Amino acid sequence: MNTRGSRKNTVGKGLFGVGLAVVGLLATSAGAEEGPRVDCVATRAGRRVVARSEALGLVAPELERLMRLGLAGRLEVELTLLRHRPWWFAERVETARLTLVLAYSAREQRWALDGHTLAAGPGVLELERVAWTLTEEPAGESPWSVEVSVRLQVVTPASLGRMARWLTQGEQTEEERSALTRGLLLSLAEDLTRGAQGRCTVTVP
Repeated sequence: MNTRGSRKNTVGKGLFGVGLAVVGLLATSAGAEEGPRVDCVATRAGRRVVARSEALGLVAPELERLMRLGLAGRLEVELTLLRHRPWWFAERVETARLTLVLAYSAREQRWALDGHTLAAGPGVLELERVAWTLTEEPAGESPWSVEVSVRLQVVTPASLGRMARWLTQGEQTEEERSALTRGLLLSLAEDLTRGAQGRCTVTVP
């Protein structure tokens, strides 16, 4: 039995499926009906500020299909605590950055965000709670807010490397193959990235 040939065919079929999904994504992304958004709630008690946020609609149907084929998503989250001042720019008081991994397990038939199961699937991504402790309790009535920025990259250049090499294996020269691979990686990595922003006012219960 030719095990090597069988393994090569299996890998080829898997990469071919990813390739078809990528093509489908690029063809349909422009027609998406509703873009992603971020919702958040922020509260302050004394010097402590707590922000809870979630990303909705970040995983488009074709991105979900790619991930079901085995590609993981990297979620970059940035939360900024702002203090607003009359007649002046808002002051950035604190910033927190998170990197989370969104993945689908075909064996377990479940979605997980950084290892935590998403019972409702990838449509609503509940992000980690962030807490800040201010140096002193705010005085006066100056409003505060939290700005949340989320960026999901489902396919990175590294994860696309094998697929690109497979798609270009028919090129005649190594130089042509490398040029096409680089171009494919850059364009796909850019097109397979989705982001959203949101802001909420800090309330005092």
